[in-house]
Amino acid sequence: MTTSFALGIALCFLQAFLICGFLATFEYAPEANAAHSLSVYSFGKNVSLPYNYSLYQDVHVMIWIGFGFLMTFLKRYGYSAVGLTFLVGAVLLQVALLFDGVINIGENGKVPLSLMGLLNADVAVAAPLISMGAVLGKTTYMQLIVMGIIELAIYTANKYIGEHYFMAIDAGGSMFVHVFGAYFGLAVSFAFGIKDKPKEHNLEGSTYQSDIFAMIGTIFLWLFWPSFNSALLQDDDQQRAIINTLLAISASCVAAFAVSALVSDESKFNMVHIQNSTLAGGVAIGTAAGMMCEPFGALIVGGFAGSLSVLGYKYLSPLIQKKLRIHDTCGVHNLHGMPGMVAGIFGALMAGIASEDMYSDSLYQIFPARAPSSGERLAELKSELGINAGIDRTAGQQAAYQLLALAVTFITAIVSGVITGIFLRIDICGTVSEVNKFNDALNWELEDDNEQEIPRKARENNSRVVEQVPMSHI
Repeated sequence: MTTSFALGIALCFLQAFLICGFLATFEYAPEANAAHSLSVYSFGKNVSLPYNYSLYQDVHVMIWIGFGFLMTFLKRYGYSAVGLTFLVGAVLLQVALLFDGVINIGENGKVPLSLMGLLNADVAVAAPLISMGAVLGKTTYMQLIVMGIIELAIYTANKYIGEHYFMAIDAGGSMFVHVFGAYFGLAVSFAFGIKDKPKEHNLEGSTYQSDIFAMIGTIFLWLFWPSFNSALLQDDDQQRAIINTLLAISASCVAAFAVSALVSDESKFNMVHIQNSTLAGGVAIGTAAGMMCEPFGALIVGGFAGSLSVLGYKYLSPLIQKKLRIHDTCGVHNLHGMPGMVAGIFGALMAGIASEDMYSDSLYQIFPARAPSSGERLAELKSELGINAGIDRTAGQQAAYQLLALAVTFITAIVSGVITGIFLRIDICGTVSEVNKFNDALNWELEDDNEQEIPRKARENNSRVVEQVPMSHI
């Protein structure tokens, strides 16, 4: 039995297990249940879709088209970039629903499944897909799925702690999704490189056509990022998040082009910078997307993130690979890791200066922990806005908990990522030999296998150790 056949059988069993999990766990939420709908709507009446369905669809497009095509820059790994994103995303969507359901089981032992649950699952899937970018081309699809399942379990726990115990605010998921996904993936890559130093590979590079395909992913992500940062918000918070994100991501686009021309050879634009760093503003504004950071503040944060990301690709990535043996195929540290850290720090700053003068009574909707725990003021807020009792946090205390959530997320991602990486090196999930890395021929039937063969000399050169990032297009 070949390894590929065994992995295919394992994939079938995994889907069967997920079906059993859904059978035991889920039921339709009342708004999706036919038995409940007849008591609310007349039979045969057309009922409009929920208001947030369009935002959900935007996020859906980001996950499968945006992330998938963004990773097609590798010249012989386009099938896998899009195809494995399709497969891994479809599996992990179901896994994310199950993990989220475990912490939301109702009194009847069932979890009500609604559109909001699907939206939360889509957002969760973004974390392992970010991690996938760090190890792209070096793993089997089963390694990616196993990595994603482990990561989602830890992600769910970390997010629950951050939101329910620290009561930290992270509207666009910059801390809980981007920081966690980036540093988890980098830690897995570190575990892969503990034994062997990353080596140059002749297929780790781009072509004119593959870079154009990658720009498709960039444009889709750029267009829909305001939806990602605002989908879980409501009312004026949601509008602010859309405005702030659009401004931040516009500024990061301009800054990325400008800094790329300044640091690149012959003062020309570098396609890697344009594909990735133009998006950094969307990550950097995520935590504070719904806060009153003012339009100029969003522009400053976005411009700073875009510049930082380009400098990371130019100077930091080679240093990290050389000193730490961390090979980051897609540069997730520069697009998701560092901008996510910027987002967490900026969010803490905005939380620290938030006041009733700035937000009026909506302050306690944005920061529930700051609401009064008792008294007449609480009764007034509850009757007028439906605000529940808080824990009387001050602005400074909220800022401190924001930073604590960021630090815990960062540490949890690194520790769990290293452990997961060591586990993935076991042959049970399959392994990719050096000569098969970054090559679609490992998993896909190709039009002309002869054209996909790696020449003997190129295979022999794969064993050569290099000190710089081996992505030829950088």
